[in-house]
Amino acid sequence: MYGPSPAAPVGEGPAPGSGLKRIAAEADAPFGSIYHVFPSGKQQPAEDMIRTSGTGYGRMVLALLDSVPDPVESLVRAFEAAADGLAAADYADACPIGAVALEVASSNEMLRGATAEVFEQWVGTATQWFGRWVAEPETAQSLAYSMIMMLEGAFMLSRAGRDPEPLRVAGRSMAKLLHTAINQADRD
Repeated sequence: MYGPSPAAPVGEGPAPGSGLKRIAAEADAPFGSIYHVFPSGKQQPAEDMIRTSGTGYGRMVLALLDSVPDPVESLVRAFEAAADGLAAADYADACPIGAVALEVASSNEMLRGATAEVFEQWVGTATQWFGRWVAEPETAQSLAYSMIMMLEGAFMLSRAGRDPEPLRVAGRSMAKLLHTAINQADRD
């Protein structure tokens, strides 16, 4: 499958608007082979990139969250890592899944479906992660949605303002949400 690693810049893979000749050239493949590998045309490599990079990004975030034993601290550190990484990339690299979803959700059903599946996968994985600290599945899922929404929104604000602070604020906000949920669960 063709697609960038989670560490690769968003612009370094097939995306809507990428020509098939460019994709073949970047893959160092003969142009005619693109239709053998991707019989559905140029939407297929974009769909494959979304699914592949989405899975990679999901694993990367989970590894960050699992790198610190305290879940509240791990949220702050994960968002800090995102802020530092975005600033180090001169605000060029963020989540390609969110970018594609915003760009094509109303105009390309294949890519919309792929981004929706990736987000669903992320929500499921994050729900399991939060479920280790809160007993109610609804609360764990709510925290998962909140984390993904805050991360995606903070990426947009940070890129537009060329400022990592929105990601840091989002991390502190998520940490407070989780801290409150854990304390509530302890009281119940």
